[in-house]
Amino acid sequence: MVTVPAVALMQPTLVAQPVHHKGWVYEEKVDGYRIVARKDDGAVSLITRQAKDHTARFPDIAKALASLAARSFILDGEVAVYDRAHVSRFEWLRARPKDGRATLPVYMVFDVLELDGKDWRPEPLWKRRQVLEELVARERMILPVRRLSSNGLKAWAHAVHKGYEGIVAKDPASPYVPGRSLHWLKVKQPKYREEERGFYKP
Repeated sequence: MVTVPAVALMQPTLVAQPVHHKGWVYEEKVDGYRIVARKDDGAVSLITRQAKDHTARFPDIAKALASLAARSFILDGEVAVYDRAHVSRFEWLRARPKDGRATLPVYMVFDVLELDGKDWRPEPLWKRRQVLEELVARERMILPVRRLSSNGLKAWAHAVHKGYEGIVAKDPASPYVPGRSLHWLKVKQPKYREEERGFYKP
């Protein structure tokens, strides 16, 4: 039986141009599967936005999550595979190369919604990030999403140079609010690797 996430996910609003808001944080936009990770009484589940259970598909990530020092949690992040240049490759989640070019799937986590019975969603993002980093500090398969320059335009330039899909800009004072939000903004490279990723439309 599929376990559906208890809350709707917070979604960034897509904007056409890179932005800089003083005091905001800028993160790598991971090119992977958006996944809610849940732990209840030691049992871990990995659920997609479409409410599909991917726990059996990523057993090593589930095992790593089960080992975290918490009785229960709800985490938000992306399962991704990275190449040697540390760029996430969506298409490799479907068919991972076997020649050493790709990492194992990892969970790039960017938010904590609940932890050991406490609802962290009303708290500001900067507090949630602190709690998240402490929770996953010693785990190699569960990593906080990479923060980039504190200048949004420099963060975007870095993402383009490195070949990332884009960036996500976030207001560190924002609570976790379900649905599309202007407190999170995403900028993507146009037609980003469409043919490789399987999204090309002639």
